[in-house]
Amino acid sequence: MEKVGRAPLLNTAVLIAGLFLFWELAYRVVGEIALRSPWETMQFLGGLMQTDVFWFHLADTLKAFTVALAIAVVLGLFVGFALGLHRLSGDAMEPMLVALYSIPKITLYPIILLAFGIGISAKIAFGAIHGIIPVAMFTLSAIRTIRPILIKTGRVLKLNPTVMVREILFPAAVPEIFTGIRVGFSLTLIGTVLGEMFAAQRGLGYLLMNAISLYNVDLIMSVTFLLVLLAASVNTLLLAIDRRLHHG
Repeated sequence: MEKVGRAPLLNTAVLIAGLFLFWELAYRVVGEIALRSPWETMQFLGGLMQTDVFWFHLADTLKAFTVALAIAVVLGLFVGFALGLHRLSGDAMEPMLVALYSIPKITLYPIILLAFGIGISAKIAFGAIHGIIPVAMFTLSAIRTIRPILIKTGRVLKLNPTVMVREILFPAAVPEIFTGIRVGFSLTLIGTVLGEMFAAQRGLGYLLMNAISLYNVDLIMSVTFLLVLLAASVNTLLLAIDRRLHHG
């Protein structure tokens, strides 16, 4: 059992080492023009984290992302449960959700700008629209796969829809819903950062866009590395919880 428990950690360590090795090799091939080595990037990031400007932009990104994720989860759950509880509506709307999910969200950006203007509202909206549909689709799928006997039991007990969701449907659907939230987390983060790149004057996305315009390779590499590190760390934690929910 101990060896089995160590296997995922060993695999993760090997994967991280492999990625850093690939990064170092790419740097040696491409050179200073477009890349920095892992060590140089981490050194620059360490210095950057000692400045007030960095923490100002990081705090703004986290604030916008947290609000966007909360909106995506709440609206996604609402839409998923509403369509899952009404079979006809679910059958009619599911293809529409799939079609909306396949649309490149960047095409909606002009509409977002017109509706919300440049600022935190626009990047929250842009982040939320990336996360709502995955949460809704996973929730809809989860409701559909719940054992019919549970739903029949709720109807026999004459539970109203709110109690039915709280006491029967939600606990039974938690594993699939959590998978949707995990996917929604990553997409919402991407949407928030993209929103900052094009419709904000603060945040890590704005910092990254500034670095690109000034061709500041050190800053580009450092901010990108930080975003990847943040997303990978949280996703690893969420994936561990997800597996426990599915197999626990």
